[in-house]
Amino acid sequence: MNEMWFRPLVWMDYRLAVVFTVVLPLMLLFWAIFQKKEAIVKLLIIYWRVASLLMITIYLLIPGWRIGFFTGILARLLIIIALWFWVDLNDEIRDLPKRTLKVAFTSWRWATTIYCFLGLVASLPFVTCGLSESKLNTPFCQVWLEAPQFYRTMFHNKPDNEGFLGFMGMVGLTIYILYLLYFVLVRLGKQGRSALEQ
Repeated sequence: MNEMWFRPLVWMDYRLAVVFTVVLPLMLLFWAIFQKKEAIVKLLIIYWRVASLLMITIYLLIPGWRIGFFTGILARLLIIIALWFWVDLNDEIRDLPKRTLKVAFTSWRWATTIYCFLGLVASLPFVTCGLSESKLNTPFCQVWLEAPQFYRTMFHNKPDNEGFLGFMGMVGLTIYILYLLYFVLVRLGKQGRSALEQ
């Protein structure tokens, strides 16, 4: 496993994910609430609902469940869609005065879009890790499980709890899929690309 030349890139990806998908949007959410910018707050709340799939992915990868490789790719795709899908929010944000919050939010929005797109493309060669157990056990795939294991030792440092944490991830994924189906089959037909209450 030590020969994997892309290991530093994998760890860099996890670190960038913490910055772009957790720290910055959390700061922006509090800032937007304080400034009472409803459109930005609404978009960030939608973002957090969608981006929760990234955390679910971490829990699925802790026990090395192959489905985590697919949910990670799906999470990046859904984040990109969520950031730009809503016509009314896009219009309201565009019409906001060009102040620090708007500039910071717009910069984060574009940076996260680019990060997720590049991460999605870079993840495609690793789809094979989710297709077979034998492939998953190779150093090529095991590199991606190191950061989730590090997360486990930091926040859930109990022996032999990988299966339970994976189960929690699967419960989260089930709830996520049910909500996504409700949104696509029911809410999208009623509201279209409008996020604000009519």
